[in-house]
Amino acid sequence: MPMDDNKTISSPSGPDAARRDGGLLDLVRTVVIAGILAISVRTVLFEPFNIPSGSMIPTLQVGDYVWVAKYSYGYSRYALPGSPNLFEGRIFSSAPHRGDVAVFRFTKDTSIDYIKRIVGLPGDTVQMREGKLFLNGQQVPREPEGEYTAIDEHRTHMDGERYREILPGSGGHGPVAHDILKLTDEGGKNDTPEYVVPPGYFFAMGDNRDDSADSRFMGDEPQDLGFVPMENLVGQAKWIFMSVDNAHPFWQVWYWPVEIRWNRLFMGIH
Repeated sequence: MPMDDNKTISSPSGPDAARRDGGLLDLVRTVVIAGILAISVRTVLFEPFNIPSGSMIPTLQVGDYVWVAKYSYGYSRYALPGSPNLFEGRIFSSAPHRGDVAVFRFTKDTSIDYIKRIVGLPGDTVQMREGKLFLNGQQVPREPEGEYTAIDEHRTHMDGERYREILPGSGGHGPVAHDILKLTDEGGKNDTPEYVVPPGYFFAMGDNRDDSADSRFMGDEPQDLGFVPMENLVGQAKWIFMSVDNAHPFWQVWYWPVEIRWNRLFMGIH
């Protein structure tokens, strides 16, 4: 049947098409704005991190997810996504305090994030004697809290003693009470030389004192941390917003509800 020459095929124009085009532009604009806001918040305010190892047990468990405040110590290149080499040092710098649980870049490979407790500041002397922590020549007080069994990232059970340790305050802040785990008082990490923290650095330790690669290891081995430059600081760990036991394979979805450690959600980190 021949086509009528007077007939035309309708084209997407007029008010309906304008509304569709406007809706698409609004969607794109919303996605772009949301992305910019997310990057801004992650860069300037808070960044989420997960805890992959047991070096901070009992304070942090394997499978905890924490919010880290990027503004706590100011900003270095390591606070920015991709760590671009835009400037040296820190801007809006603020000194950390003894007892802070901080995220920082590993000294031997700055693409790796570490989380430890800041124990020593510039000018401090730090030493372990027979498993006890000494700071500026004085033993750091600790009180026993009973037996404790930790489970590390390999699902290995470690039996030890839990203590309440009280680090002296700094920068006008009061003493910081926190829990530590001791598995033994033997070995080189429990009897160390007296370390003097140099200017521009800090001394970091894990709360799981006998299962932590931290500033007590000063050598040239790839895993040795040593003193940490202040520039490597990323932020201070503030809260746990999620915690998952990960005892079962991920695909066993029926275990998900029971693997969430509900009692750890929204806990402050001290």
